[in-house]
Parts: sequence; C-alpha cells; structure tokens
Amino acid sequence: MIPDFSEAEIQRYARHILLPEIGGTGQAALRAASVLIVGAGGLGSPLGLYLAAAGVGRIGLVDDDVVDLSNLQRQIAHTTDRIGRRKVDSAAEAMRAVNPLVRVDTHATRLDAANARALVAGYDLVCDGSDNFGTRYLVADACALERRTLVSAAVLRFEGQLSTFRPHRGGPCYRCLYPAPPRDGAVPSCAEAGVFGAVTGVMGTLQATEALKELLDIGESLAGRLLVWDALAARFHTIRLPPDPDCPLCGAHPTIHDLSAHTAGTVPSGACAIHAD
Repeated sequence: MIPDFSEAEIQRYARHILLPEIGGTGQAALRAASVLIVGAGGLGSPLGLYLAAAGVGRIGLVDDDVVDLSNLQRQIAHTTDRIGRRKVDSAAEAMRAVNPLVRVDTHATRLDAANARALVAGYDLVCDGSDNFGTRYLVADACALERRTLVSAAVLRFEGQLSTFRPHRGGPCYRCLYPAPPRDGAVPSCAEAGVFGAVTGVMGTLQATEALKELLDIGESLAGRLLVWDALAARFHTIRLPPDPDCPLCGAHPTIHDLSAHTAGTVPSGACAIHAD
C-alpha cells in the first residue's frame, strides 16, 4: 500500500518502497518525521543530503559558522562559490536541490544552555556532528532530558566513531560512555591534527543510515554499542556499551536535572571530537 503519494513521489522513492522493510508505510513514516542536525560540516553534509534524499519530511540545521575554503576538502554540501555564506544556508540549498519536497529549517545560531532543549524538543530525533566536547555534552544532556534519541558520530585523522543513545528506552547515554569531557588540550582539534576528508563522508553516511533505521524502527540499533572505524587498517570493530548505574545523567541517582552547568557553546562543524581514551 502506498498512502497518498503523488506519482512523482512514487517514482522518487521507488527503490525504498520496493524494500519490504520500508514499503509505502515506511516511506510515509519518513515523510512525517523530523530530524535535527547539529553541525552543517564534515558529518552534517553527507548526513543532511542522505536524509533529504530519503524523504525525511522536516530537517533542521544548527550551525552559526560560514563556509571557508579549508572546509571544502570534506564538507561536500558546500561549494567554492558559496565561501563566506552561512553554512546552514549553503547546506539547505544543497539539500533542497536533491529533494525539493522536504522542508529544511535553518537555525544560524550558537547552541547553548538557553536554547538547546527547545531546539531538541522540536524534532523527533537528533544527529550530532559538532566538533567540540562542550557542544557534544550539551546536545547529549538535552536529548536525554527531552527523551529524544541521539545518533552521534565523530572523526579525527583516519578514525571514526558512531553510536546511538536512547536512555529513555533503557539504553546508555553519552555520559555512560564518557562521563566527563577530557581535560583541555588532551585531544587535538582537526585544525591541529588533521582529518582525512573521505572519513567524514563514510561516518556521516553511516550516521544517516542509523538515523533512518531509528525512524523506521528496522534492523538492529547501535544503542548499547560503539562502532569504531580505522580507515588506514580498513577495519571496523564494535564495543559493547552497557548503561552505567552511576551515570550522573541517566543512572539510578542522577545529579544532572537541567542544563544550568553548561556555559554558552559554539557549534563548529568539522566533527573532530573523539576522546583520546
């Protein structure tokens, strides 16, 4: 059954509709869904393009940065002629060009303790592609407090990491994996250590895959597992991640009940935020 799709929609999504795991009902669920993407850069570029191509009905982009020449080695939603433009506008233009049927909301703002919960609450699912630990913890805390599933990816040099966090459904949260941010200077930034551009493409595409699986409720979720990819060795491995009963956010006796401990943060979009441990 294909619910109230136009002929153009049926043609556009035909390869999805043919899949028994999706079909017309699943494609309609994607059209009714909403996803917030934090960071319109290395991860957010392929992530946003694939979510738009898949027909996710409403996609939000949060990023207060502008396109820079150094971004173009990996941030494929942007082009040379858009240098100097806001990243959310550039990425939205690329996503609408792929699929004009989707709605793309742009939030050209810094994510901070004052706006994070409201932004997160406005969407069904959140994908984090930010490149600093302050923003990552802010997004993770806001998602847990607002009971939103978080699909989080990160890259640095030739390595990528990916997991899904949904503590409201009994799984671990981001703080179960990393209870606190690393000390200042312990982890280099992309600008300091570099990043292999294609790695962000692979991890952003995997992030889109996991987000779509969550929206469709198909397959095996990455909740409770951390996927790690070593691109130089061409090797993936998965680490089991159980909930931490002493987690300050989702444990038996949580101490984090709001975002008051967070200072205002930025949302740079290079996605380089992998813990050293």
